[in-house]
Amino acid sequence: MKCRHCAQPVTLPFLDLGSAPPSNAYLSPAALNAPEVWYPLRLLVCPHCWLVQTEDHAGREALFDADYAYFSAYSSSWLAHSRRYVTEMRERFGLTGSSCVAEVAANDGYLLQYVQADGIPCYGIEPTASTAAAARERGIEIVQRFFGVALARELVAAGRQADLIAANNVLAHVPDINDFVAGFAQLLKPQGVATFEFPHLLRMVQQCQFDTAYHEHYSYLSLSAVRRIFAANGLAVFDVQHWSTHGGSLRVFAQRADSGRHPVADAVSRCLQEEAEAGVTTPDFYRDFQSQATRIVRELLSFLTTQASAGGSVAAYGAAAKGNTLLNFAGVRPHLLPYVVDRNPAKQGRFMPGSRIPIVDEAHLRAHRPSHVLILPWNLKQEVMTQLAYIRDWGGRFVTAVPKLELL
Repeated sequence: MKCRHCAQPVTLPFLDLGSAPPSNAYLSPAALNAPEVWYPLRLLVCPHCWLVQTEDHAGREALFDADYAYFSAYSSSWLAHSRRYVTEMRERFGLTGSSCVAEVAANDGYLLQYVQADGIPCYGIEPTASTAAAARERGIEIVQRFFGVALARELVAAGRQADLIAANNVLAHVPDINDFVAGFAQLLKPQGVATFEFPHLLRMVQQCQFDTAYHEHYSYLSLSAVRRIFAANGLAVFDVQHWSTHGGSLRVFAQRADSGRHPVADAVSRCLQEEAEAGVTTPDFYRDFQSQATRIVRELLSFLTTQASAGGSVAAYGAAAKGNTLLNFAGVRPHLLPYVVDRNPAKQGRFMPGSRIPIVDEAHLRAHRPSHVLILPWNLKQEVMTQLAYIRDWGGRFVTAVPKLELL
């Protein structure tokens, strides 16, 4: 395998989860009578540019199809994060009614709705039909295409260059990361700014977040690798912020390398130093991750089998992609976990890929009163525990499995 950035041989193993179906390929009842497509799910590290990446087995069109069921606006904490982002960017970069904001991977309009409400012209780029339709229902203009240099040039020719481009939780989702990043250098105005948010590889390893590995994540990103990729494709990093979202994320600020005016903040060197001290650019950093993933699934299986033997009842909450990775690597099936609750109507009535556990609405939880609720999107555990606080009324307890099994 060649590195998707530097094209050098990728040889350093990081994580092998066997095989799994795409994590967002939720099954309809009719699909239960048909076979599923499973792909190997292995992560490797490029020892030349230190980009962590999946092996290439599934194309983006197969993963981000018309039935894509991840909708951002169902998380109240993520909406609050997005509203805060819009306010901060407007104030920091002086965005007005004469500015233009674009969002790559605009999803269901969760963020651009706030840009539009502030009177700032904006549009989104979103390839999946389901989420693009939801964004249009919010009154957001959507260009329904995959982003890269070709589309960026079309938009520039149409006078659609942007003062600010937002790219939240998408940089890891692109198979051709060079073409994707180079598109930002094209689409930005000379003094424009692009921001990228993505889960931080350092936190992924430190907190054993192996379940963030799935086919839709082609890359797993450190600032060390991202800065190198950006520099090779016409962007320069000038600031970075740490956020608690998705278990620990970076927000990276970039400008065009040929015309940017923003000085480089001290936060950039501090983050790079933290990564260097942790060993992100050394093989040793990656060697123990597989054993940590194995430990987590053993703890989960022990808990589920113990509860089943003792007559306890365990439900799960959140039909998230990371939950599918966890359940499929652990081999959990409905006899150990009979259902998963999710508030997204697009997922209700479907089944988890691989495990084929049914996805139900919250009324099911109230009716069956399980003794434990396993929170699969552990990054939202505080939000979920507040939302489902009523399970305490019947003595129910919350459980998380990552980074270790914990009863809350």
